[in-house]
This record gives sequence, C-alpha cells and structure tokens, in this order.
Amino acid sequence: MYGEHMNLKFHLETIYDDASFRIENKDKAGIVGVNGAGKTTLFKVILKKEELNQGKIVIPRNTRIGYLPQEIVLEDKDITVFDYLLGARPIEKLNKKLEQLYIDVAVAEGKEQDKLLKEISKTQEKLEYYDCYEAESILFTIISNMNIDSELLDMKLKNLSGGQKSKIAFAHLLYSAPEIMLLDEPTNHLDTTTRDYITNYLKNYKGMVLIISHDVSFLNAIVNKIMHIDKVSHKIEMYRGNYSDYLKKSTKQKELKERIIEQQEKEVAKLREFVLQYSNSSGKRKRIAQSREKLLAKKEKEMLERDKTYKRVKLRLQPEKEGSKIPLKVNNISFGYPNSKELIHNLSFLINKKERFLIVGENGVGKSTLLKLLVGKLKPLEGNIWYGSKTDMAYYAQEQETLDLDKTVLENVENQSYTEKELRTILGSFLFHGDDVFKKVAVLSPGEKARIALCQVMLKRANLLLLDEPTNHLDPETQELIGENFKNYEGGIILVSHNPSFVEAIGIDRMLILPQGKITNYSKELLEYYYKLNTTQK
Repeated sequence: MYGEHMNLKFHLETIYDDASFRIENKDKAGIVGVNGAGKTTLFKVILKKEELNQGKIVIPRNTRIGYLPQEIVLEDKDITVFDYLLGARPIEKLNKKLEQLYIDVAVAEGKEQDKLLKEISKTQEKLEYYDCYEAESILFTIISNMNIDSELLDMKLKNLSGGQKSKIAFAHLLYSAPEIMLLDEPTNHLDTTTRDYITNYLKNYKGMVLIISHDVSFLNAIVNKIMHIDKVSHKIEMYRGNYSDYLKKSTKQKELKERIIEQQEKEVAKLREFVLQYSNSSGKRKRIAQSREKLLAKKEKEMLERDKTYKRVKLRLQPEKEGSKIPLKVNNISFGYPNSKELIHNLSFLINKKERFLIVGENGVGKSTLLKLLVGKLKPLEGNIWYGSKTDMAYYAQEQETLDLDKTVLENVENQSYTEKELRTILGSFLFHGDDVFKKVAVLSPGEKARIALCQVMLKRANLLLLDEPTNHLDPETQELIGENFKNYEGGIILVSHNPSFVEAIGIDRMLILPQGKITNYSKELLEYYYKLNTTQK
C-alpha cells in the first residue's frame, strides 16, 4: 500500500499537502500525530469514505480490509454477541450459494455451464480462505483468549458496556480474517488481560497492520514503522522502528537541523556585515562586496526554516470552593440493568477530602455504571448515596455523552459565570481558535471531542471529579499535561482508567476492586498482581 502526492482540504482547513507514504505487506505501522492532524481521516480515505482532492492511495485489488473504528457503533443491537461474532465470516452465506450453484450447474449446458463452474471454483476458494472446516474452532479460540464467557456470548449487543463493545468489536475483526487491519485507538476501554492478548496476536499476525494509537507501550511492542502526520506541514514522515526509535530519530533530526540553521545564520550574518561595510567602497573591495552580495542572496535562499510549533492544550483545573471533609458516602447500594444479572451488590465505601480513588476491574463488571450511580445518572435499586453539603461534582464520561453533537463547540461550554469572550479565550487554550468554536461537535475528531469534555469539567470548578477513562483519544503530550493538572488539583478524584502511567501520575491513595467490592490502599505492585491474577484464573 502506498500514497502519492496526497492533497486534502476540508473547507479552508488543510489536512494533507503533497503527503506520501509506503507500507509493505507484512509491516506493522503506527500512525501518530497530534489530535486533528488527520490520522483517522487517512483511514477514511483508505476505506473510500473520503476522497482526496489530489493524489492517490494504491491498494492491491480484492484486498480484504478490516477496520476497528475509534468510536465503536454496533449496528444491529438486537442480536446476541455470539451471532454477531459468527457473522464475521460469510461461511453460511457462501455454503448456501455453493449449494445453489451445484443445482444450477447440473441442468446448465455449454457456456452457461462453464460460467457456473468458474463461479463454483471462486466460491470454494473463498470458503478455503475462511478456513470453513476450522472456522468454528478458530472462533472459539479467539473467544477463549479474549476472556469472553458464555454469559457475555448470550447478551444482546445493546446491553454491552463501552469496554465490552470494544472487546467484541475486536474479536469480530480478528475472526473476519482480513489481509489488512486498520486499528483506530484499539486499546481504548480494554482491560489489561485483553490488551495483552491483542498485543501478542498482532505481533504474530502475518498481514499488514496500521495502528492509530496514543498508547506508547502498545506501539513499542508491535510496530516496525512509524508514520508521523505533521499538523503544521501537513506531510507524512516515515521512520523505521517502534515509537521510542521514532522519538530518538526525530529528536536527532530536529537537533541536527537546528545546528545547521545556527551555522547558516552565522554565515549569513558575516556576509551581510561585510556587504554593508564595503558596498560603498571602490576598486577591489567593491568588487569583493558585489561578489559577496550574490553569495549572500544565494545563502539566504538556501536557508532552512525552523519548524513551526503546534500549540498545546492549557488546562487550569482548580475548585471554586473547598469541599466537605467527606464529600461522598455509598451505603449498601445494589444495581443491575433490566433482564441482566446484578452488577453491583451491597457495596459501601466513602471518599475522603482531596482523595484519589481508583476503581478497577475487568470489562463489564460495572465500573462506568458505578460512576453513573455516583453522579446521579442512574438510581440504585437498593441502598443510598450521601453527598456532603459542600460537595460540587463534575463528570467526565467515557463515551462523552455530556456533549451535544448537534450544537457548536461554543454552545457545549456555555456557562452563566462566563461571558462569550471569556469562553472563547478558554476554548483557545483547548486549541479551538477563531471560527473553530462555531463547528458542530458531530464533525470533530474523538480527540477534539475529548478536549471539549475536559473544558466542560474545568469550567464547572467542582471539588469532586468523577473521571471515566479521561485519557482515551488524547495524544501522549496532552495525557501528560492533564496528569500533572489532576495531580495538583485541590479536590477529590474518583477515577476509572486502564492507563497505568496516568494512574501513577495523579497519585492514587486507595482503590476499589470490582466485582468483589474490596477496598485497599493503592500500590502499583498490587494492581499488576490483580491483573495477572485475573489472567491466570481465566
């Protein structure tokens, strides 16, 4: 697969400007760049969901492409998980087609018979490609390795949690047997056990893989190439090696370029000084000055330009008022969705002032559900939740349901405490400048949506934050920045996160382990042990 001289503009915004790339058949390539650089757009162009203004992307004909989008949408929500997975390979459909072809060929003659025989051959080849005799065994191997139990297989798609949707969509992709995989933030929402299996699977996968990810350790474990999409130059830079190799090489390139520029500046300054000093002279000195002037013009034309820098998010997160000594108490709550097993049973705990409280557990055990209960979006079936008199809460939702997709960026952050001018200044610190604030949220990338949701949280100036996977969709530098801000935040934090570096950055005090309901002091070793224990038990 390769792209040549790609140009793409959305309205007045340039995405690619004469960008090119090349990926070989068995390459595992990581696609990186700041939010909004055009990473997901590249996948849309490959899948022919977007068209380039100029240039082309070339893919061998009849190549089977599998796509895992960043925002998982399971279209037929009323079927079971197992039926959905089974449908990833069209084996039943192909077998029915083959049956009919055999019936038709028995009564056909001449050219029509030859045509049908060719179609039979093609259909048999497709069945062989999909390992029709081994397919069921392959599917159950994937199901087992991804820790999808029988109870989950019987669930309807519409009843799945965000993490379960990601797991099931990934299993569907793996079973579909594509020749090229396009993975957009594949580790979002995944528990550690599933993430480890996916990592090993992709390492040994014989096809081409393109991965958009801000998960540095995941990229380091899998990729042999990095495609950096530069939001300033709008070009694609190719690097051999993993993400760490790319950082070293790109840093060295920048340092070398800076040294060359400094040397060029010195040479130009000397030439300019000489020309100014002797341009009005006569005789030999004037001739030398004229010669140096030509050289100066040449040197100025050859000078390299310093790389433009892309602005970073600025987050100032602090509560407006001090919270209660105990901002929240949970008293013997139980909860389950209709026609589903009870997720939370007789759970009790309290949060201390300024505490960092982590909720952990495998996908589907009720972590996001618990946050929704705490913030009042769901009501417990039994028990109650008590809030301190000074408690002000702000909620960051995993699937960003706090955003209104039909409204503009500015409308989504409207707040009576701020003027429009103040809001636009604040949005500027979240990289929404000028007319960007009038864009409908629906057209934005997931990373841009994440920044708006973070802006909503900041504007509330609450003293208790409930954060459900706040680093999903964000580039590593922004993750690091918000980690520092949450660490220095003067209120309490209740966190759900599968991002170990972020968890470490904000300084967790205690953690709640679901579904057991066990509360313990936080330690990195204990968390790692918990995940390993889950893996070996399964």
